[in-house]
Amino acid sequence: MISESPIDNQESRIELSAPDHRVRSDAPFVVGLCLLGSIYVLLIAGMLLANLSFTAPGNFLAALRSPEIRYAIRLSLLSCSITAVLSLWVAVPIGYLMSRFSFRGKALVDALLDIPIVLPPLVIGLSLLILFRTPVGQFIERFIPMTYAVPGIILAQWMVGCAFAVRTMRTTFDQINPRQEQVALTLGCSRSEAFWQIVLPQARRGLLAAGTLAWARALGEFGPILIFSGATRLRTEVMPTSVFLELSVGNIEAAVAVSLLMVIAAVVVLLLVRVFGRPTAW
Repeated sequence: MISESPIDNQESRIELSAPDHRVRSDAPFVVGLCLLGSIYVLLIAGMLLANLSFTAPGNFLAALRSPEIRYAIRLSLLSCSITAVLSLWVAVPIGYLMSRFSFRGKALVDALLDIPIVLPPLVIGLSLLILFRTPVGQFIERFIPMTYAVPGIILAQWMVGCAFAVRTMRTTFDQINPRQEQVALTLGCSRSEAFWQIVLPQARRGLLAAGTLAWARALGEFGPILIFSGATRLRTEVMPTSVFLELSVGNIEAAVAVSLLMVIAAVVVLLLVRVFGRPTAW
């Protein structure tokens, strides 16, 4: 008679008690994620389709022929373009300094730069209004009218749009390998020469992304403009305030038409960011 050794018995018990390592299907998990995510996606698509179905082509063209709406479109395009340029002029140096240098109080400066992003827009407009009631603000208004004027629209848009441009440019500079810049410095280049010749050319996609994001954010600004610049017809009326004014008089068709124009502009800007604003491999 052949008997099993104690070692064989122990191995057999280990095999019987071994857990089942069979691969389970990930389909339930993926389906659950899709169901949860589709709620938000379908809501966005539903809102856009509702706007399209509400506005007839005739009403859309009639809204575009309105002098007030045409003025609002022109002023929006002009102010947003100026805001995007001003945002880049500030975002590039701030983003570079925050990415490359360490200094005392850097965390505080970083927090201050994010305040326009997290603050309610109405608070930003109210703060600007109070600022230009101080002696410093009144001195500035002797040369450039700000309160309830077109320059005030640009300032209100810039206060919010620039924060997004700064965050984008800092991320861009963080993704650029500083090794090439350091090599240039050791070979005799100054910091400014290394920045203009090495760093900035590599940041061109980030520049495009920062500028387009600032432009798109400025286009959608309503609260700061309404508080700081007002919503006067053919004077300080931009597209968001035009929607508000049309709704206040019960002209829903014109309000939806202007909203669709803003949606189209936002889609174009987002496509530009997705296509041309992708970071390259450094």
